[in-house]
Amino acid sequence: MAEAVDQARGEGNGAASGSPPRPPTALVPERLEPIPVIETGPSFAMETLLAEERRAHELLELATSPVPSAALRQLDKVSRRWLAKWENEHLAEIDAIAARLERPGAYFLSVNYEWACTCRVAPAPDGRSARLVRVLDWRPPGLGRHLLAARVAGRHGRFVTLTWPGYTGVLTAVAPGRFSAALNQAPMRKALGFYALDWAVSRRRVWTMPHPTPAHLLRSVFENAADFADAKEQLTKSPISTPAIFSLAGVKAGQTAVIERTETEARVHLGAHVAANHWEAPGWRGRARGQQSAERAAMMHGILPDLAPDFSWLAPPILNARTRVAMVADAAEGRLVAQGFEGMQPATLPLDLAD
Repeated sequence: MAEAVDQARGEGNGAASGSPPRPPTALVPERLEPIPVIETGPSFAMETLLAEERRAHELLELATSPVPSAALRQLDKVSRRWLAKWENEHLAEIDAIAARLERPGAYFLSVNYEWACTCRVAPAPDGRSARLVRVLDWRPPGLGRHLLAARVAGRHGRFVTLTWPGYTGVLTAVAPGRFSAALNQAPMRKALGFYALDWAVSRRRVWTMPHPTPAHLLRSVFENAADFADAKEQLTKSPISTPAIFSLAGVKAGQTAVIERTETEARVHLGAHVAANHWEAPGWRGRARGQQSAERAAMMHGILPDLAPDFSWLAPPILNARTRVAMVADAAEGRLVAQGFEGMQPATLPLDLAD
């Protein structure tokens, strides 16, 4: 989130490798609490907001406090105009969420797309299934502390998305018996060679794209795809508004893929693979997101996809000052383990959730 703030400050994870644990704070209390698990229907964004509205206001306050209210209102106007221009299917839902919150930021944060992540898809250690290892980094504090697990009733069966109250996209989820998947931000195109100018050109390009955001596409896939093959087909061929990298694991050990995407093209890497925030596709070039993207990817290659909920493997540079979520999922078992993080330390109790 807070893409405008990232652009103003410059990008990077701000990793604090080797830094000692911080003392308890409002975001990392001395007594950790469990991640709430909320049963919802298809309208999980509004239902999670109604269930955890206090968390939503706290997150908005943390995410938007560096941005002047006038600027935030303008960002909301531009974001809503873009959604309306291309008749985004989630506009009515976002309108309702914004009306419920009665504060600026809802539209901007619904379409914002600035984070760094590290993922791995590989067979389970026993070779019986496929697993997804996921670490999500994002600048705004509070996303780890206020993480939710929404168990959504979809038309092809339930799926669990790790999310926040009122968020309409899907970044990390598992559909028991079908697949698990996660979204990474792709490299930024080098249009003019300077970060701020390249960022502006990238944002302008989005305005011309009549396609859903990658997070909304991933939501559609969890709502509609019947299995791994169907999900891979949709993630490969459906146009999107912004380049993205999808990590996908099915139920069988051989059903793993990383899908690198531009708005209309795809490069599919089948088999055990790792995704960070740089391209692996030959000939594709761009400015890697976050810091130490290659180093994070190299370290992730050695991570065992174990479902142990202690996350003892999480260490720098994969663990950094912006790490908010760590998860391992197995769709065949219908199980995920997850934990929220703030300041390079746990901010929630571990979640071990089985279907």
